[in-house]
Formats: sequence, structure tokens, C-alpha cells
Amino acid sequence: MDNAAIEEMFEGLGPVTIKRMFGGKGIYHQGLIIAIDLRDEIMLKADTTSAPAFEEAGARQWAYEGKKGKPVLMPYWSIPDEALDDPDEMRKWAVLAFEAARRAPRQQS
Repeated sequence: MDNAAIEEMFEGLGPVTIKRMFGGKGIYHQGLIIAIDLRDEIMLKADTTSAPAFEEAGARQWAYEGKKGKPVLMPYWSIPDEALDDPDEMRKWAVLAFEAARRAPRQQS
């Protein structure tokens, strides 16, 4: 997805910064990563507090195959279908992603 489309998608939340990372893009709000663009699909950050809402809405959790053939679950979920064409719904899910990012432990540099 191009940067202008990503910025438009998140405009209900506020300004985002987009940075290239591991073959995709990281999407940041107020300096915190809230989503990733992976293979032209936006995946929103979630945690143990917000993941049940994503699951209930039919979103898929990002997973990849680990070294021993077992799936490794990542803290990112697909955007629920109802939010793709509804800016108010998208804002709701973007806020959940931002809240999950705020709860995440900060990495020391």
C-alpha cells in the first residue's frame, strides 16, 4: 500500500509516520509502532487486552513458521472487514492498536 493511502486510512487517529522495515513498513503514531504493512496488508498491533476484540471481529493474527515448524504468533492482527470501508470503524481499531502500543514495554536504546 502506498504511503498516502496508509496516511488516509489512519487519519481518524491522527498523523502517522511510516518507516521501511523487514520487507514491509512500520506505521507509527506519536513515536509508537501501531501497525505494519506486510505484503500489502495492514496488520494492527494488539495485546492480551485487545486481541480478544480482534478475534471476535473475525480478524486473523499474524503468524509465521518457526525454526522447528511450529507457528510463531506475532502481536499483529488483520483489520476487521467492517473497518475497511468505514472511517469511524477504522478509527476505533486504530485507537485499540495505539492503546496496545502504549501498554507495551518500552525497549531501552
